[in-house]
Amino acid sequence: MTTVLEMKNISIEFPGVKALNDVSFSTATGSTHALIGANGAGKSTLMKVLSGAYHHYTGEIYIDGKQVSIRSPKDAQNLGIQIVYQEVDTALIPYLTVGENIMLNETVNDMGKKQFISWKHIHEKATAILESIHVNISSKKLVSELTLAEKQMVIIARSLVKQCKFLILDEPTAPLSHSETNELFRIVRDLKERNVGIIFISHRLPELFEICDDITVMKNGEFVCKEKIAETSQNRVVEYMLGEKLEEQFPKNQVEIGSTVLEVKGLYDTGMIKNFDMHAGAGEIVGIAGLVGAGKSELCKALFGAAKVKAGEIKIHGKKVKIKDPSQAVKQGLAFVPEERRKEGILVQESVAANLTAASLGKFSKALSFLDFKREKEVSSQMISSLGIKTPSQETRVQNLSGGNQQKVAIGKWLIADAEVYIFDEPTKGVDVGAKKDIFELISQLAKRGKSIIYASCEFSEILGITDRVYVVYDGQVAKELDTNTTNEEELLFYSTGGK
Repeated sequence: MTTVLEMKNISIEFPGVKALNDVSFSTATGSTHALIGANGAGKSTLMKVLSGAYHHYTGEIYIDGKQVSIRSPKDAQNLGIQIVYQEVDTALIPYLTVGENIMLNETVNDMGKKQFISWKHIHEKATAILESIHVNISSKKLVSELTLAEKQMVIIARSLVKQCKFLILDEPTAPLSHSETNELFRIVRDLKERNVGIIFISHRLPELFEICDDITVMKNGEFVCKEKIAETSQNRVVEYMLGEKLEEQFPKNQVEIGSTVLEVKGLYDTGMIKNFDMHAGAGEIVGIAGLVGAGKSELCKALFGAAKVKAGEIKIHGKKVKIKDPSQAVKQGLAFVPEERRKEGILVQESVAANLTAASLGKFSKALSFLDFKREKEVSSQMISSLGIKTPSQETRVQNLSGGNQQKVAIGKWLIADAEVYIFDEPTKGVDVGAKKDIFELISQLAKRGKSIIYASCEFSEILGITDRVYVVYDGQVAKELDTNTTNEEELLFYSTGGK
């Protein structure tokens, strides 16, 4: 039996911004519904309203024509609405087992009713739920020992403890490899067959067109359109998202590559990186291509001193340097925009201005090391304007910005610091097509200024679109060095999967 969910005229405001303006959304069980829009469009906010995370909204929510009240996560769960957020680590307790995490809500409820908890019963029930979606994870394994993909499966399993009518997946494939994504899609199709309605938020259009039945587009906190996937196209959806046609996504600046700036020989870290050789010239964008888990992030962290190096040498402008920690890396002219921007790239509780100047505080220090706040505000204001960072003010906390604007802040702080070598690790992860183009333009401008760029990504289309040369990484080593102009996605995939 089909259950219909309707959200009508939903509006919500936060200090300085109206996040949703009179938005309507509808879907039904037994279908997979894509929800898409540029960063800041309001899609995650709308789903937080539906899942009970935000209670101060106006508007109405109906299930099968009956108005319901959702003002807390418990209200949503009692109605069969569950959500799996992008940051899976925050939703699980690492020192508990898989079974304890899956049955967490039930266990908490039982503690108020029963004197003793049957741990055998908890693990048996958790195992049964995992088996029902064909996930082979021991219920007695600690969550801290799981991969990101496995953690996601555990959260999905937890959502099925109570009858789940609607499951919201917020950027579920962002941290997953190709094989892990296929496994997630298998589970989504299985849940759909069991008459669960899936609401799928993602910036990866090819995935949405593969897995979804319907698509709703949002822009600037407002509803734009709802269409059948079979009756639209990816280009049309992009036009709806941006309000205009997307022209050439990758800027093509003719830059003459200068002398070698960064040279790496025989680099080993304490874990994955083995005998890594590479170099990058002035004005050159060097790609580090590979699948999830190939060692791209480990390499970036080793170069920046964020991971311990046990062998090898790094040279900047021909001079051998020792980089034992990030502060030394900054002094040697290196900048790093990490993959996990909220954990490692920005100070989410601090203002936009504080983040933009965090990497170059010496430039804003007066006598006796007092900060020149007036100068800090002037420079941050200029950077906000030049990067097109959408924020109510420079005093706004970075956690309140969209993903794309957070990434611009993470990049902007290094533009103020004016480094020699810029290391980007998956810089467009969780970023919409419009913000991606802005980031590519920033990187292109850095190359034009003679900076050396290291661009690590598992998105091969981006590697081909923006880099001059590429090192394909497999199992922590260089599998192949290629000229970007003479290679293609098939060749990158061949070497990144261990082909010889």
